[in-house]
Amino acid sequence: MWRTLDRSLLRGIVLACLAVGAIGVSYGAVCVTAGLPMWFPVLAAFLVLAASSEFLFVGVISAGGSPVAAVLVALLVNARHLPYGLAIPPRVIQPGWRRVVASHLMNDESVVLALGQPDVPRQRSAYWVCGVGILICWPAGALLGALAGNVIHDTDALGLDAMFPAVILALMLPALRERKMRRAALVGAAVALAATPFLPSGLPVLLALGAVFLNATPAEQGKAP
Repeated sequence: MWRTLDRSLLRGIVLACLAVGAIGVSYGAVCVTAGLPMWFPVLAAFLVLAASSEFLFVGVISAGGSPVAAVLVALLVNARHLPYGLAIPPRVIQPGWRRVVASHLMNDESVVLALGQPDVPRQRSAYWVCGVGILICWPAGALLGALAGNVIHDTDALGLDAMFPAVILALMLPALRERKMRRAALVGAAVALAATPFLPSGLPVLLALGAVFLNATPAEQGKAP
């Protein structure tokens, strides 16, 4: 696996993991300042491993919402993993127990990096190395943030939440050289922006996924559910 990782791919994985760890600091601090125990963000970061849904869960709880509503909102946001799982080639996620572990490691960064590689060996290496790196960095950042939560009272002032979309955009830039990919990305962004004022959090992003059909051939569109 390590032989297929060149310097540029390894640099992208390291930067993605460091950015996720930095966002984890903000997440841990938000949890502690919201009144949650210090162990909660670390345990949730390891077991859930989905930053956006965890942030939403804490936001709903801190705003006085019920745990059931918080879980439903988090699951709605995590529904984007359904097309992720369909997009990853089967040979990247091998059958058996590896597929169970790989499904837990599935996140925005590992999927984007894997799909950006030209062959299956590099896709497999990017997916697994990035997934394991985030499994380490996300809980570690949450732990640091939880420890610093009593000191950092205004976590929004740090601007750490801006790192996540910035990293995803940087990982997507090579794919945007293709005309069809640029068209799908622009249409998806327009759909999400237009729907944001009217729909709950999470739904605009799911609607934007409809833009992927712009890249499908007529035969593929006929097979779409």
